[in-house]
Amino acid sequence: MTQRIRTDPDTPQLTESVTAAALNQGEPSSQRPEGDFRALYAEHFSFVWRCLRSLGVAPNALDDAAQEVFLTVHRRLPDFRGESSPRTWIYGILRNVAANQRRSSRRRSSETALAFDVPSSEPGPFQSLQDRQAAEFTQRFLSGLDTKKREVFVLSALEEMPIPEVAVALGIPLNTAYTRLRAARLEFQRALARRGARR
Repeated sequence: MTQRIRTDPDTPQLTESVTAAALNQGEPSSQRPEGDFRALYAEHFSFVWRCLRSLGVAPNALDDAAQEVFLTVHRRLPDFRGESSPRTWIYGILRNVAANQRRSSRRRSSETALAFDVPSSEPGPFQSLQDRQAAEFTQRFLSGLDTKKREVFVLSALEEMPIPEVAVALGIPLNTAYTRLRAARLEFQRALARRGARR
């Protein structure tokens, strides 16, 4: 089991732009699922932010990408029938947003290095350095992993999502999810070994 690395900011309050855009999209106020939306936002913002970053969204695009995810969540919330968990459903949305962001970045020909700034909770300098190095190593590993294995690794090893839920989120057979996870973990172990050998 890989050590979980904290890479997300504290869940923010709903910003005015998200609130205004999401809660005023033409629905009569009596039909807006405002309470449900606010609960989903509070519970899943950090998950969305981490996954967007792990799936290759540039740091300077994370805020816009997260807003796009939650605007889509709000728009589609009345159609959510609970056939999957909210987290699985939201992942399907953020997965598409991340892919669109990566395509836009390539079209602008501005490949941005995947900097991995770990928000500080005021640890000591040595602990801060260790956290940053571990986060940078993990992000470099993820950026070199093929997309199919990266998604499984992010959801299972980093987000600690049960592998059956991962399979549902990605729309793949359970055995395929296990196979990709094993392959990704093996690559991670090899990367760790190479890192240790260089020290």
